[in-house]
Amino acid sequence: MARTRFIGVMRDAVIDGLVSNLIVNGVEVSSYVHAELDRRHPVRLLIRSADPAELLEGFRQVRAAWSATLERLRQMPEGSEDRRVGGEWSTIETLRHLVFVHDCWFRRCCQDSTEPPTAFGVVPDYVLEHESGLDREASPSLDEVLATRELQGADLDRWLSTVTLEELSAPAPVPEGPEWPPYARGKSVLECLHVVLKEEWEHLGFSVRDLDQIGQKSIPVVGSSG
Repeated sequence: MARTRFIGVMRDAVIDGLVSNLIVNGVEVSSYVHAELDRRHPVRLLIRSADPAELLEGFRQVRAAWSATLERLRQMPEGSEDRRVGGEWSTIETLRHLVFVHDCWFRRCCQDSTEPPTAFGVVPDYVLEHESGLDREASPSLDEVLATRELQGADLDRWLSTVTLEELSAPAPVPEGPEWPPYARGKSVLECLHVVLKEEWEHLGFSVRDLDQIGQKSIPVVGSSG
């Protein structure tokens, strides 16, 4: 939601998502929320860093947190990876989206790759205008998605292990063409990398939140991803 105003009494309200410029009774509170999240999760500071060693450490921490979450998922009832909560992406759809994020924001924008994205990537509808290589009918298994994620993670880990400050500050070598993301030209390599790491962290939080609800049988789960 953008440019939304709520007037009246609000009790027991929960706001969960990417929040910015939030004003409560005349006070902009987003900065307070972000500061508290940084205090609770110092990894957020690492993945916003400009230092290669800190970025690598932050990525490894996020990757380890994903591994723990996926181990938890495997202990849940069969099919939990396909269940949606409140119309949001299921866990497997989220993982497929992160495959796409890696393909476009890291391989394309940081490594100058002209290879098409992984066909089973998941994106919002407005991205499909730019990406003709995606297969909307694809239905990969969890193991297939995780195998791709493992290769991508190892590739990014190796790159972060050798990248320099100068390389990070250089303009992103985005290939010519209409493919996503069209607004990456003019950004630095670091800015594009920050997108990848932020997406990894934010979607991890969304997945943990939804798995918590799936694990509580009293809370209704809406929809299915196939």
